[in-house]
Amino acid sequence: MLFILFTCCVLLYQFADQIAALIAAVRKIASYAGAETLYIETVLKAVGVAYISEFIANIARDAGQQALAAKMEMAGKIIIMALILPILTLLIETVMTMLPGR
Repeated sequence: MLFILFTCCVLLYQFADQIAALIAAVRKIASYAGAETLYIETVLKAVGVAYISEFIANIARDAGQQALAAKMEMAGKIIIMALILPILTLLIETVMTMLPGR
């Protein structure tokens, strides 16, 4: 299992330049669109948490730890919900202002 973890870390390190270029491209597109960077960064963090939690869950599954994998996936989902809560609140407030009679 240590070998698998080491191999995955090496692969992640090799893809770091491409990931940085992708993040820079997303930020550039967001600046052209006039989107606030807070929202873009929050979405990028949520995507990162999703990938990391899935990665950890897959390692746990490979090690035969099904229950631990399920708990890691659940923890990732909870962290993502906590990250996007401000965006979700703003979205609900925006919809409420658009409703008639408000």
